Amino acid sequence: MKLFERAHIGTMSLKNRIVMDAINNQMATPTVSEPFVEEGALTQRAIDFYVARAKGGVGLIKTHCFHTNTTFEPSGGDAVINSERCVAWLNDLAEAVHDYGAKVCAQMTPGGGRNYPRRPSVPHGELIGPSAIPGFREADGKLPRIGPGRYPARAEKPVIVRELTTEEIGQIVRDYEFSAKICRIADIDCIEIHGHAGYLLDQFLTPLWNKRTDKYGGDLDGRLRFAYELIEAVKKGAGADFPVLFKYALTHYMEGGREIEEGLEIAKKLEAAGVDALTINTGCWETYNLTTPPTTQPRGLTVHVCEMAKKVVNIPIIAVGKLGYPELAESVLQEGKADFISLARYLLADPDWANKVKEGRTEDIIPCLGCDVGCVGRVRQRKVISCAVNPRTGFESQLTIVPAEKKKSVLVIGGGPAGMEAARVSALRGHKVTLWEKEDKLGGQLIPASVPDFKDDYKLLIDYLSTQITKVGVTVELEKEATPKLIQGFNPDVVFIATGATHEIPDIEGIQKGIESGRVITAVDTLLGKQEVGNSVVVIGGGLIGCETGLHLAQQGRNVTIVKGRSIATLPDDMPWGNALDLVKLLDDNKVKILDNTQVLRITETGVDVANQQGKQVSLVADTLVIARGMKPTHGDLAETLRDKVPEVYPIGDCVRPRVVLNAIWEGYRTARLI
Repeated sequence: MKLFERAHIGTMSLKNRIVMDAINNQMATPTVSEPFVEEGALTQRAIDFYVARAKGGVGLIKTHCFHTNTTFEPSGGDAVINSERCVAWLNDLAEAVHDYGAKVCAQMTPGGGRNYPRRPSVPHGELIGPSAIPGFREADGKLPRIGPGRYPARAEKPVIVRELTTEEIGQIVRDYEFSAKICRIADIDCIEIHGHAGYLLDQFLTPLWNKRTDKYGGDLDGRLRFAYELIEAVKKGAGADFPVLFKYALTHYMEGGREIEEGLEIAKKLEAAGVDALTINTGCWETYNLTTPPTTQPRGLTVHVCEMAKKVVNIPIIAVGKLGYPELAESVLQEGKADFISLARYLLADPDWANKVKEGRTEDIIPCLGCDVGCVGRVRQRKVISCAVNPRTGFESQLTIVPAEKKKSVLVIGGGPAGMEAARVSALRGHKVTLWEKEDKLGGQLIPASVPDFKDDYKLLIDYLSTQITKVGVTVELEKEATPKLIQGFNPDVVFIATGATHEIPDIEGIQKGIESGRVITAVDTLLGKQEVGNSVVVIGGGLIGCETGLHLAQQGRNVTIVKGRSIATLPDDMPWGNALDLVKLLDDNKVKILDNTQVLRITETGVDVANQQGKQVSLVADTLVIARGMKPTHGDLAETLRDKVPEVYPIGDCVRPRVVLNAIWEGYRTARLI
């Protein structure tokens, strides 16, 4: 496979063409000696995190974005390379990764600029940038409100950024040179200059944000001057032969942002300036759904722009953007559309991705869902990065699976994600495991969740879990519904109750009559095709389930209206902001009408009566009403019934409280590893 051919970036030789892309992990330690500065070193936990991916077969590992200067803005909790003391922890990282034949790339940023939230409580908390432009976030630091017609995302009341002086830019460049020197001393193999996603350097590159009239503004070469100086700084600090990578978006896909034509000119100019490889992406924070593409974005969405860039330069192109599917990754290389494949979230889901592909064990790859709950979502909450489908990510040393001291008989009730994960881990520990599932197939709520085309990755999780429990020897009995009597007769030592959840049917006038007539159905039954759905549909409930079901129906050509009791801007309460941004854009694109802050009054013979915040009533005509008002636990009392009859009883997943895949997988994994 071309994925596993040796390759070069500048003077650096790599064992294969698989790159771990940079991703923030919240694993830096604050500097004790400087308590008012948000900076520090990578922890041993971070080194373990990177080593797991090196051991898993990756050729080049990019670190998360290191800061080189905190004089003008705080680092936001990321690690900072700003003194000789950094040599020690950087070298610890380099040596540990080198042990497995991988190389280390330190991604370095000159700053965040307008993308950062203002932090008035810390020194130098103001926002900086190339010009006095609006910041991306609201003045209170929150992300812009989403909703119909609000894409690309823009703040309503942003802070105005302070323009950097030429002297300050010079200081940033000198600090960058010093940081590059430290990387070379520490045996780091290369540096990637971060010019992507609308952060500080990208702001200088882009006329939408760069309004300067001095040498750092104006035409393209003027806007590139800061980048040229950073490239030169790396070469001066680390050596003329030291490999330099540069990451940027070929296009921002928004009015006033970078167009593809200029993106291609930038590629040629960066090559001429001495860059050894380009990581090509798309988007910025306004179009964050393209920068960090969620579940709903197609696979390989940036391959076409990588191919464009490759045609105009002679240096290697590193492709990113939902490429964690082995056949797709290989085809991108075989067809000459890029020279390297860069993965981030796919290596959170499975650090052994490369080894498994090389060994032909693709059925053993833990699939990334693009849900962003365990990675982006946790980092935004200042938690250590992890993964919804791999609880060990970020906990490499803490959450190992070890053989059980005492082998037990384990009964798992329910074949959804929580149940299958509990069964898998229990069997890996040496227990004798049986799983009962009342339906005729495994998957639980993953089955309806995976029906829409834009949720196809969820099918991969069903396949992965069902394959793994078979491989580890779990006895699976389908169409077997558990009762207290059957459970006691089985005489298990341990019972996992993972019976999932069912739809909550709201108390709405006329709803029972609607259900009996077949005009009112649940979202799950809609997705499973259990009843006929008419051409005009009203979805009652505008959370994650309601919006995804409504989008699915609209993509099938139906006329869909979603009625949501709260503001649609609360949708990020149900999912990470970027995923919500993309979902709302898709609802817009597919002409789904959203009535938020609207209450359902009654189900009628022709549809449903609703009222807005002002009390104005409207009658909506609909052939079908879809209920998506949330879920309730199934068999919530079974655990209490078994407490005194079975030695160990553990309710897990949605039967405890309906939530997301992360909660189901994590509870199955973390509980089973301790029994």
